[in-house]
Formats: sequence, structure tokens, C-alpha cells
Amino acid sequence: MSIIVGLFGASGHTGIPTLLEFLKNKEIDKIKVLLKKKYKRNKLVLRIAKKNKGRIEIFYGDVSNKEDVLNAIKDCHYLFNLSGVIPPLSDEEPNKSYLANEKGAYVIVDAIQNYYPDVKLIDITTVALYGQRNEKHPYIRVGDPLFPGVYDFYTTHKIRGEFHLLESDVKNFVIIRQTAMIYMEMMTSNMKKGIIFHTPFNTPVEWSTAEDTARLFASIIKEDQLGHLNHRNFWNKIFNLGGGEKSRVSGYEIVDAGFKILGGSAKDFYEPRYNVTRNFHCGFYYDGEELNNLFHYRQDTFSGYWDKIKKKYWYFSLGRICPKKLIKKFAIERVLKDEHAPEYWYKHKDYARIIAYFGSAEAYEKLPKSWDGFPLVDYQKEKTLSTYKSIDYGFDIDKKDEDISYDDLINVAKRHGGKLLTPSFKTGDIYHKVEWENSDGQRFIARPYTVLRGGHWMNITYNEYAWEFDRLAKKDALYAIYWYDSNEVDENHYYYFDEDLKAKIR
Repeated sequence: MSIIVGLFGASGHTGIPTLLEFLKNKEIDKIKVLLKKKYKRNKLVLRIAKKNKGRIEIFYGDVSNKEDVLNAIKDCHYLFNLSGVIPPLSDEEPNKSYLANEKGAYVIVDAIQNYYPDVKLIDITTVALYGQRNEKHPYIRVGDPLFPGVYDFYTTHKIRGEFHLLESDVKNFVIIRQTAMIYMEMMTSNMKKGIIFHTPFNTPVEWSTAEDTARLFASIIKEDQLGHLNHRNFWNKIFNLGGGEKSRVSGYEIVDAGFKILGGSAKDFYEPRYNVTRNFHCGFYYDGEELNNLFHYRQDTFSGYWDKIKKKYWYFSLGRICPKKLIKKFAIERVLKDEHAPEYWYKHKDYARIIAYFGSAEAYEKLPKSWDGFPLVDYQKEKTLSTYKSIDYGFDIDKKDEDISYDDLINVAKRHGGKLLTPSFKTGDIYHKVEWENSDGQRFIARPYTVLRGGHWMNITYNEYAWEFDRLAKKDALYAIYWYDSNEVDENHYYYFDEDLKAKIR
């Protein structure tokens, strides 16, 4: 059988390796690629297409445009949606984030369920949906409550798009929540904006590589064609995609890995006051082995990938002969002036962001300049998952789907400070939509799978650019578990954007 695959986001850092992996499968007759016009990385796709004449069909358009999507997915057996606009561009141009991450998801879902229902959708979302994590609860698993970071357009749009897919009538889909992704150009890409200061030094981060991810996607097609996935409880599920134990580090160790290429350490070039201390996502995937056990895609490790980066960008090692103070001044301190940098927020009195990311201006001012006064968490001492402690979800999260009961739904709603309004439920019927009420009395419809397995629960962020988890966590026990790892119980902030999309707080 000849296979036709749709690939959205083909020119991205994961898209290029994915395209190359698909080409290795001789049973894939055609790859239909949707590219945005005038995007500089399109030339990479065009170069690959030229070498593989007839196997790559290129369409120019946008995922938020119905006709463009319909043309690109016609006759496809699979659609891999890797498209998205991420920070800092999503922060600078939120409308682009909305079109790619939210409206695009709606258009793709509606195109499949209404026009091409036999297309199997593999949708890539993000670890950012799980919200902020630190050493108090470093592990993440599918089913954990979701809450997008304050002022984070990217995650807000992604969470809405994912909810729409889960509540749609697409016959065959899978959602893969990808953790932080490392790629060859990461070091050169991330040193240009103040976003490099958005990862707290003690945040737990698990990485996956672009190449490992591509191998996973290629394996999904191969295993499905062999008929294996119908028996592996794969379709219409959510999975966490991570690199495993050998790819787990702290935020500090990420920075340190880069500066080791220059012959120094993060302490030589960074100060503790540079980076935010909260309101950032990432964590270690407790259940990340599920995907690898199904597809055996992992070949890379975090340290091994940095060796590859060091080899490719060998000239960075010339920095060893430069004075460290000079490198710090021109490579790091200049970025502190960027509009995304905490120092910029403080100097320009953007206290809304200072509070969101540090707790208060006073907390920011008290950050030490010396590393002697800043305790770093050593996650390398944790070699296993033995320290993981399951939270109280309101039900046994390890229970099989077919055993989920009416009482389970009632208890999860109670943990959220809400109610289950539907008067009856057939045990195990987790894709049958029911009605819920949240702690504010707002009613909404959602499948039990979406809530219990997906972690979704309706709040203001699903409809507005506002974040009020300080208030909600006081009524919602599931939000409170993670929110109060980084926020104080006596905080009562309402974070929002005004009509001009300027960050505000009250």
C-alpha cells in the first residue's frame, strides 16, 4: 500500500528531521507539506524536495486557513501537526500565536471531522500545559491538572486547541505533549533574546532531541501499517514525550552545558539575579517510558547531544582564549537590555511581570549577585523515580479506563471544588460527554477522558487572556498542589492583558 502523509511545520527544527525520516520509508509514496510563504527556513525543505522529486508535494498557505488545510490534507492517510508559533515570537506577536496554535488547531480538527474523517491525526502539543514545576513536585504525568503560565500566549492558545481536539469527533487522533526539545541550532537561536532568562535555575527539565522525536513519528506510521497500534491502546490517547532519565537536568545545568564549550561554567558568565524564579513550565516525565516502550525511538542523551553541538560549532571553543569578563559583557549582559529580560522589566517598571515571575519587586531586588548565596538543586542525585509521590487526583489514576466509575467523576469534580451535573454514567464510558460545574459555578461539557486523563478543567483562561490561579487555588485542591509550590497562599493577584495586550495586574 502506498502511503500519503501530511506534514505541517515541516520547516521547523523538528520538521526537517521528521521529513528526512519519512523519506527513509519507501512505502510512503508522498509527503504533502504546508509551508508559510516567505519563511527563511523553507529553503531547507525545498532543497530536500529537489533531491526527492515526486515524493514531496509543497503547498503554500496557513494552518488557520480552511482552504489551505483542505488542499494539503486531501488523500492523506496521516497528518502530523507540528506547526506552531513559540516564544519569543508568540509574546511579540500574539495574533500569530493565536492563528497557529489555537485557530489552526480548530481548522485542522474541523477539516478532518467534516471532510476527511479517515485521516489519522498526530497532534504535537507541549509540556508547557502542565504549568510551573520545581523541586517540590518535579515529576509530571498525563492526568496532572493543566494551567498555562501567566502572560504566556503560546501555552494559552495551545491548551484551547488541545481541548477542542479532545472534544471533537475526529475518529483517530493522538496527542503527544513534547517536553523541551533540543536541536542543533539551539545555542545560536536562544542567545538573541531575553527569553534565555526565563528558566529558573532550579527548574527540573527533561529534554528530547529533534532526531529522536522524528524517529518516533516515523515509527508510528510503521507500527500502524503493521496493524500493531489497534491492539496497543494508542489512538485517542494522550502521551508524554521525553528523553528519559539520561536527559534530565536542572535549569542551571542547561546554561552550564552551553558555557562549558567556552571553557567555563555558568557561574563565570551568569548571576543568580538574571533568571526568573517562578512561572515557568517543564519537569521530569514520570510516564515518559510509555511511548518509548511502544516505539523504541530513543537514541540520544542530553550530554551526548551537546557533544554533537560542540563538534558542529567547533569555533565556539575559541572563546576559551577570550577573557571571561569580555564574553559576559558582550554575549550575556547585552541581552539583559532585551524587552523579554527581567532586568528590562524592572528598569521599565513592568511590575506586573516582575510579580508574576518573582513574587514581588522586593524579591527580585533581594536576589544575590554571588552564587554563594543561591542554593542550587542537584537533581543528578535522583537516579530513579523512587522519590515520586502520587498526588490525590480524587481517583486512582492507575485504574484502567474501562473501570472508571461514576464515583470517580464525582470525586474529581469535588477535588476541583466543582460538581458533576450529569445524573448517571456508564462505567468505562470515558468518551461520552457529561456536564460539569467548576468552583465558580460555570457549567461546561467535557468528556471524562478530557478531565481525568487530559487534566483539563474549565477556567477563565480558556476564554480570556486572564490568569487568576491565586484565587482559584484557594478553592481548587488540584490547582493548589502545584500553584503553591511557587506562589504564596496570601497572594491575591489577577493577571490580565488590556485591550492593547499590555500586561496588567490587580
